[in-house]
Amino acid sequence: MNHKADNDPLLADVLAEAAPADFRDAMLGETLRQVRRRRRWRQTRRAAALLVALGLCGIFIWQKNLPPRPMAPAPALAVKTVAKNYQLIQTRPFPVSAIMATQPLAAGQFIASAGTVARIRTSGGNYRVINDDELLALVASHPAVLIRTGPRSEELVFANPDDQAGFPLN
Repeated sequence: MNHKADNDPLLADVLAEAAPADFRDAMLGETLRQVRRRRRWRQTRRAAALLVALGLCGIFIWQKNLPPRPMAPAPALAVKTVAKNYQLIQTRPFPVSAIMATQPLAAGQFIASAGTVARIRTSGGNYRVINDDELLALVASHPAVLIRTGPRSEELVFANPDDQAGFPLN
């Protein structure tokens, strides 16, 4: 631990060479003056902060206790009508008297201009699959090749591109 007596001889040696005799007292006095000034400034700041806080609290409490001010009526806003770019259509159901209905005719009310009407039915399966030789016989007058691309996939290719569009068979 440093004692005041330990520092005095060192300070006396350092200051003794270049300083006048009252320099040490002047330096000590200046240091003490600055320390006091800083302490007063800190105390002043604390007091000012306390006064500001008390003042704000007082203002808030005072404003809360004020009677409410009567509100002035708001000015009427001007209503601006804008032309609509659409027309609103409202629908209503028809009255029952305006709805038409159909009823089937009785058996005695049918009128036909022809005595009998022929009914036609289409039935499936009335075709036969031709084989490769029969297909090539149909296009014998036009050079063509039958190309197999899979087990049940064939393509008929004509040598003349104009025949590909079709040709009369008769």
